[in-house]
Amino acid sequence: MPTLILVRHGRSTANTAGVLAGWTPHVALDERGAEQAAALPGRLEGLPIAEVVTSPLQRCQETVRPLLDARPGLPAHTDERIGECHYGDWSGRKLAELKDEPLMEVVQAHPSAAAFPGGESMRAMQTRAAEAVREWNARVERDHGADAVYLMCSHGDIIKSLVADALGLHLDLFQRISVEPCSVTAIRYTRLRPFLVRLGDTGDFASLAPREEPAGDDAPVGGGAGAP
Repeated sequence: MPTLILVRHGRSTANTAGVLAGWTPHVALDERGAEQAAALPGRLEGLPIAEVVTSPLQRCQETVRPLLDARPGLPAHTDERIGECHYGDWSGRKLAELKDEPLMEVVQAHPSAAAFPGGESMRAMQTRAAEAVREWNARVERDHGADAVYLMCSHGDIIKSLVADALGLHLDLFQRISVEPCSVTAIRYTRLRPFLVRLGDTGDFASLAPREEPAGDDAPVGGGAGAP
C-alpha cells in the first residue's frame, strides 16, 4: 500500500493571533507561513509524489501552491474530510479565552468524549479523516501501484488523529502528539499494519530550544503556531 506524506499547513494569521480558526473563511498564511510553503518543494525534492490531496481551507491551498507550481501536471484534489475540525461556536475565538471553558479540560484529557457546541465531536473528526485516508490509499494504489507516494495537506488536529490511528493509540492519547506548521509526517501503509516513519519533521530544531514563556502542559487545540 502507498506511503502517505502528511503536511500541516504553514503558519497562518490565526496561529499568530492566537485564534482557533476552524472553518472560518479567508484565514491565510502569514509571512512566515508563505516562506514555509515556498520551501516545501525543495524539502520534498526527489520524492515521486503521485497525487496531492488537500483540505479545502485557504491556508492549506496556499501551502501546496508552490509545490504544484514546481511540478506542473501533478494531479491535485480537494477533500472536505481532511478539513479542520468543526469547532462550531468556538471557531474564531481567542484560545486564551477558551482555556477556562469547562470543555477544554475534556478536550485535553478525554478528547474522545469532547464535542464542540454547534460543531462536531473529536471522534467524528478522526473517523472522517481516517476513512478518507483509507479510500485514498486504495485509489492511489490502484492508479499508481503499491509503492506510490502521495501527499495530503491538512490541519494539526486532523494529522494528530491520523497518527494516533496509525499507531493504534486511543484518541484520548492523541494530545501527546505534536505537529508544527508545515511539518512533514509520513506513514507507510502495508497490508498488516501502518508504519510511522516521520513525525512532525520541519528540518528546524528551533522549537526545541527553551522559550521565554514556558509552553505549558496543555496541547494547543488546532495545532499551535510552532517555533517563535
